[in-house]
Amino acid sequence: MNNICILGSTGSIGVSTLEVISCHQDKFNVVCLTANTGVDKIFQQCLAFLPEKVVMVSATAATQLKAKLQAENITSITVLSGAKALEEVAADEDSDTVMAAIVGASGLMPTLAAVKAGKKVLLANKEALVTSGAIFIEALKNSGAQLLPIDSEHNAIFQCLPHTEQQKTGFCQLQEAGITKILLTGSGGPFRTLALEKLASVTPEQACAHPNWNMGRKISVDSATMMNKGLEFIEAKWLFNVDADDIQVVLHPQSTIHSMVQYADGSVIAQMGNPDMRTPIAHALAFPQRIESGVSALDFFTTSSFDFEEVDYQKYPNLKLAINACKLGQAACTALNAANEIAVAAFLNKAIKFTDIAKINETSMNKFVSEEVTNIEAVLDLDKRARAFAQSLIVK
Repeated sequence: MNNICILGSTGSIGVSTLEVISCHQDKFNVVCLTANTGVDKIFQQCLAFLPEKVVMVSATAATQLKAKLQAENITSITVLSGAKALEEVAADEDSDTVMAAIVGASGLMPTLAAVKAGKKVLLANKEALVTSGAIFIEALKNSGAQLLPIDSEHNAIFQCLPHTEQQKTGFCQLQEAGITKILLTGSGGPFRTLALEKLASVTPEQACAHPNWNMGRKISVDSATMMNKGLEFIEAKWLFNVDADDIQVVLHPQSTIHSMVQYADGSVIAQMGNPDMRTPIAHALAFPQRIESGVSALDFFTTSSFDFEEVDYQKYPNLKLAINACKLGQAACTALNAANEIAVAAFLNKAIKFTDIAKINETSMNKFVSEEVTNIEAVLDLDKRARAFAQSLIVK
């Protein structure tokens, strides 16, 4: 029996994780769930899985959840509140595996706490590696934690690696394993065929209508700008210990091939499947075994043809920014991610145009690119200042 802590259980990844677990309750035991403010959803999860602990970041939400549990005479669940409690439960000895599914930089510290505690960490929070790269990997090395990628692209790359390299996430030696390039696929989002001059007028609703994936609003906008792919680019550098020049982004509108690995002998190994996050979640939960995910197998007789395109960086300036940040260093990556979270929130609130996201991101990244970031305190400080700067640009 594997004891699981799910950081961000009410988000799309958290919900999908619980769906997989519900099919294998003889193998997995949910000991902790966490959320920000989603009381009604996590209450239903509590009824279904009876975790030992629940953390609500909002104190008000924690009070409301306690009342709902008391009304049902459920006294076995301890309800905690606050960001610090997230770190505590992530490192708690009661769990073996931690699903790190909190969206954004707020997931950094609890994910890092799980790594330092030597857990099996299922990493869906890409911002942890984007904002703290080398610091995160050093903590992984020191603790002996096991890191398994959940993003469909990184999980696909992981599955295409030799078994020897799968044991060394964060410290891979891909060149020695005969690997020459990582091919990171992306759908291009909902605006891939939209004329460039029309992007300034797109709405949040249009940006959130991803053609293939069902995701949260922030990630959906990131997919539309391809910043999501940019963050994945940076994450891939750290997960697989490669340089930026060893990664190539390939547009693949069908989202059937989730990513590929190119070998020195000319072989390219691809991982394919229907676009459903339960597949990589099930893979990581059971690794190195395989379990059913609830996702139907790919039907090659009904699947549309595979198309591939080069990236138009005029249409996707955020992707170019992220690739540049990957080459420029940690400060650029941290500032870019912070600014992007502020800019995307402003776009979703209709305070700025879709095309303003890249302008705010670029100005913010350039503001902080030359700073030194050598410890987690410096990361958090830079993140805070970059957010404030990006907010000031929005106000202007």
